[in-house]
Amino acid sequence: MDSTVPGPVEHRESIMEYQVGRPGRVIVMRLSEGEDLYESIETVAKKEDIRAAAVLITGGFRKANVVVGPKREKPKIEPLFKEFSGPGEVLGVGTIYSDDEGPKMHMHTAIGKGDETLIGCPRGGAKVFLILEVTIIEIEGISATRKLDESTGFKLLKLQ
Repeated sequence: MDSTVPGPVEHRESIMEYQVGRPGRVIVMRLSEGEDLYESIETVAKKEDIRAAAVLITGGFRKANVVVGPKREKPKIEPLFKEFSGPGEVLGVGTIYSDDEGPKMHMHTAIGKGDETLIGCPRGGAKVFLILEVTIIEIEGISATRKLDESTGFKLLKLQ
């Protein structure tokens, strides 16, 4: 048995960053038919002064415009969007970190209707079908923000 790896293997020094925090408040929300996912969650996060949190959702989407990967990577990443027309089921996980304008959510979801499944980031807009249960778990004791990354053009998580 040949255990060699074909081609060159590049070793890169890790650039991972991390901080240790603890759970703070837990906010439970119920969104209803037609409400907007991002607008609703970011409004509550701003009202409650949530600067860092984990977000869980389960329920339904009426429609969503979902980033399913990059259309192009260079010179800057250009997102590839796919439209979901529901109603359909959804579950998702995300985070909230603030930028200069306030709390901003980043979420990835799995959306399904019949045999159709779509996985990605619904940042092009998502409207609720019937009900969407949201759980926000605040993270205390860390210093994190979203800062513009010039190389990608996105506001990315930055730990201070």
